[in-house]
Amino acid sequence: MSTDSTAPSASTWLTAEAHARLVSDLEDMTGPQRAHIVGRIEAAREEGDLKENGGYHAAKDEQGKLEARIRQLTALLRDVRVGETPAGDLVEEGCLVTVDYGDDDCETFLFASRENATDEGGKIGSVDVYSPESPIGQAIHGHKAGDQVTFGPKNLTVTVKDIKPYDA
Repeated sequence: MSTDSTAPSASTWLTAEAHARLVSDLEDMTGPQRAHIVGRIEAAREEGDLKENGGYHAAKDEQGKLEARIRQLTALLRDVRVGETPAGDLVEEGCLVTVDYGDDDCETFLFASRENATDEGGKIGSVDVYSPESPIGQAIHGHKAGDQVTFGPKNLTVTVKDIKPYDA
C-alpha cells in the first residue's frame, strides 16, 4: 500500500490559544448552554400543543445545532496537536506559507484549521488562515519552497515561495 505524502494528516494542528478557546467553548456548550436549551424545551412543552408551538420548534432546532457543534468539537479535540510547529521544509499545518500568484503578487498565510482563526474573517491578527481542506490548501500541502502547483477549476498556478513555522 502506498501513501500519498500530500494527504492531510489525521490530527488537527491548533495554536495553544485556539485549543484553550475551543476547550472553554465545549465546556460552556455541554454545561450552561445545553441546560438553557433543555429548560426552553421543557417550558415550551408545558404550553401544550407542540405542533403549533414555534418556541418549541426553535429550541429543538437550536438544540440540534448545538449538539452537532459539540460532536464536531469533541472529535476535533480528541486528536489534536497543540502548538507543535513542523520541523521540516514541507508545507504542513502550523506553517506560515508565502505563495506567489504570479508577477510577484505574493500572499502569506497560516496553513492550519480555520478553528485557529480569532475573528469572523478567518484571521489570526492580520494573518489569514487557510485550511488544508481549502482548494489552495489541498494543492500546496506537502510541497516545498520553489514548487509550482496548479489547482482549481481555472487552473490557477502558484509558486510556494517560503515556508516558516508559525510562532504565535
